Amino acid sequence: MDLALASMYSPPIENTPVPKLKRLVSTHRLIRKFSSQQMCQCLATSTAPKPQMTEFELEKRKHNLLTAIQDTQRGLVTTADQRFAIEEAMVSVEGYDAGVHIDLAKVEGTWRLQYTSAPDVLILLESAARFSFFQVGQIFQKFECGDRTDGGVVRNVVRWSIPTILEEQEGASLLVSAKFSVVSQRNIYLQFEEVVFGR
Repeated sequence: MDLALASMYSPPIENTPVPKLKRLVSTHRLIRKFSSQQMCQCLATSTAPKPQMTEFELEKRKHNLLTAIQDTQRGLVTTADQRFAIEEAMVSVEGYDAGVHIDLAKVEGTWRLQYTSAPDVLILLESAARFSFFQVGQIFQKFECGDRTDGGVVRNVVRWSIPTILEEQEGASLLVSAKFSVVSQRNIYLQFEEVVFGR
């Protein structure tokens, strides 16, 4: 939980065939440049190193963050007070290892969306809430870094369905792939490469 990327993720529900899931703690902090390369800069602030908190204190802060996002429908229904509490809890967790370089070994894996403030994801959730014929299922983000320390590939997977047309368990997927590279101690660049619709 050292990174601020785009969304919050956690382990899957039973019977979901997704390997090695982790929780991602962060909110929308993207500055987008819509050019032919469509690059994004993910921002995370770094503060002066503080005395290390204990593992118990870190777990307590993670728990407080997960408690703050409960009943928000993945960020779709939040009040100003809830968004403030979530941001405060997130900053508290991000304080762990502040000033330490991004460890891609900790980022590698598949993450499941639990909360987001990213408008491009919220619009999908809003559409599903408004139109009963459209359902958004699980949303995942998979980081593939290998042994690299300078970047890798990230794949965003959105599972969706239209009842009676696409069965809920089968449904369809939207896959957005991007390369990412570490550009500083706490910043990465994303270069989107392709969008694929599939089953």
